[in-house]
Amino acid sequence: MSLYSVFKFAAFRLDPEAAHHLSLSMLSHFPKSSAELFNTPEVDPRLSLKVGSMNWSFPVGLAAGLDKNGEAIEFFSRILFGAVEIGTVTPLEQPGNDKPRLFRYVEEESLRNRMGFNNHGMEALASNVTSSLRFGKTLGINLGKNKNTKAEDAPSDYAKLYQRLAPLADYLVINVSSPNTPGLRDLQSTESLKLIFSELEKHRTQCPKPLYLKISPDMATEDLDALFQVCHDYNLEGIIATNTTIMADRGEGGISGRLLYPKAQHFRLKCLERLKGSSLEMIGVGGFADFSEVLDYWSHGGRALQIYTSFIFQGPQILSQWQNEILEVLKITGARDLEELLKNPKELGSIELS
Repeated sequence: MSLYSVFKFAAFRLDPEAAHHLSLSMLSHFPKSSAELFNTPEVDPRLSLKVGSMNWSFPVGLAAGLDKNGEAIEFFSRILFGAVEIGTVTPLEQPGNDKPRLFRYVEEESLRNRMGFNNHGMEALASNVTSSLRFGKTLGINLGKNKNTKAEDAPSDYAKLYQRLAPLADYLVINVSSPNTPGLRDLQSTESLKLIFSELEKHRTQCPKPLYLKISPDMATEDLDALFQVCHDYNLEGIIATNTTIMADRGEGGISGRLLYPKAQHFRLKCLERLKGSSLEMIGVGGFADFSEVLDYWSHGGRALQIYTSFIFQGPQILSQWQNEILEVLKITGARDLEELLKNPKELGSIELS
């Protein structure tokens, strides 16, 4: 039994949100010893990846939502993640929705959350970022509006966040796709996005940083062309696909993990089809749990990806295992490094690992 299995056995006997807070507390107070405890290896330099204008040391990053306040940046930077995305953060601290609001589906390695952007606000997050060791790892910050901010005032919330946090981040993400803040997903309309991006323009001129838009797997695919055109028009770096999905039969909130994967992957492939020849980058997230799914994503032209729920269920060893499997693929194909491997994506669909 691995050390993480022992840790998980104990943690999964607690309320999900209590276990989450206790784990983050441990990782934030003992980042070095925690990383050493889980015996995470060094990243192989051949596995670095160009992601838009950034360099990730490893093709898998931490998705937003796990470390909302940037409490454990040092721990996540010490292990194999190629990038660490924190948040979602709002301008002002807010408690989020009533508890209970985080639910496990253990057999399906999935979670349902209706957290509602609970976080300590942008000043607390900024303080955590400035005091954290990052070891050169890429840092993203995911931005959201406060629950009580009216839709017409949402651009102002995103502008405040960008102005305060852009100097501290390597990239930023506009989150208008969480299902847990009333009316938030309405901001995915092209007209609403234009208002947000227009408001951000002067701040982006003063402090230019790569900007991404995180989108929902529940939006209509026929709306993607117009959405991508807005992203082009306002010089976004790319999109992050996807956020959680709504499964009404499971209850309120967004579903992540293996239950999300089929819908998220189908939606990502639709995005990749439309982005061929585009300057927009796509970061894939949503349900990745097995390396075969990573290979499938790559075989269709995907590159960087993020995980969250599979990290909860499998622990840091998922990254070590995937590193070993990528290295095996390099050996099988004869590619010198990951960049060369991804230049021929169609070859990856037929690879069988031992």
